[in-house]
Amino acid sequence: MDKTEKRICWYSSLLIGLLMSSPKILALRGDGIVAHYWHFNLAELVLQVAINVGFCYLLFYINLANQKGPRIYAGRKMQVLWFIFNVSLMIVSFITGGIIQRLCFRSDQLPAIYWLGYVSRFFLSFVFTVIIIKILLLIRESKQKDAENNRLKTAYLEAELELLKEQLNPHFLFNSLSSLSGIVRENPAMAQHFINHLSKIFRYALAPPNATLVTVADELTMVRSYEQLLTMRFEKAFALEITVAQQYYSFKIPHLTLQPLLENAAKHNSASISKPLKVKIFVEGDNIIVSNNLQEVEEPGNGTGIGLANLNSRYRILMSKEIDIVKTKDCFIVKLPLKS
Repeated sequence: MDKTEKRICWYSSLLIGLLMSSPKILALRGDGIVAHYWHFNLAELVLQVAINVGFCYLLFYINLANQKGPRIYAGRKMQVLWFIFNVSLMIVSFITGGIIQRLCFRSDQLPAIYWLGYVSRFFLSFVFTVIIIKILLLIRESKQKDAENNRLKTAYLEAELELLKEQLNPHFLFNSLSSLSGIVRENPAMAQHFINHLSKIFRYALAPPNATLVTVADELTMVRSYEQLLTMRFEKAFALEITVAQQYYSFKIPHLTLQPLLENAAKHNSASISKPLKVKIFVEGDNIIVSNNLQEVEEPGNGTGIGLANLNSRYRILMSKEIDIVKTKDCFIVKLPLKS
């Protein structure tokens, strides 16, 4: 039993004990009807309540001590044995309690009436206790099912997240190799420099920290490496402006959040010296913003649609939030929620 169940058992036992001894409590009023049949004795009342409370709590403890709860009595045979055991415990308890009370306090009641009252009191206590036990077992079973459902949900989300990561890395790899092939033809020396930066990016992408959320500082470090790749590819036709205050560096975002947005901007927009592609990264409110001027190419290539959909899915899983996408005539903006 956990602490909450123990408290419920103690309070229930005390309530049942007082309820079953209510006739003796009512005998406190000397001119009442009950006083004609029972004489109030505080010590006897305390003993009777203590015996009743002890019996009820013993039933609670025996039936609820095992945390597996409902599984103990699975099967008809086990349920019959459980019933026989508890009834036997009730009989032994009321005989023992009745003898002790009879020896300690002399009663003017006839033995038959005395024992009939004791049997009735213990039987009703038994019934009330069993009902409460069943309720507690149902609550416990419900909690176990909820816990199991949460474990299954967590496992499902983790598997979905891993699948999204597996989709993301090949997507980035194919786009990078496509860019590299063009640089190799034009400038083999620059291609070597491109590969060095590409290795840094993949080291970060393929060997993330244990946590699936990383700091803004880590993501910006990775973005600056990716900026070098884009600069080598577009030269003066690309510009990245990062204006994120250092106070936001410790905030958290999903791993590999900013780089795919730069990748999408470079893929779906034209870039020339006369009309350079400009990307800005800044913080506004509780969001880190990535925006670029809109210069859409007529044929952006065979896009798979993984980028933004992947990012939004990971945000839903890791932060229970969604990204906000704003597209105007002149710019494309993605707002990414931050976690402090």
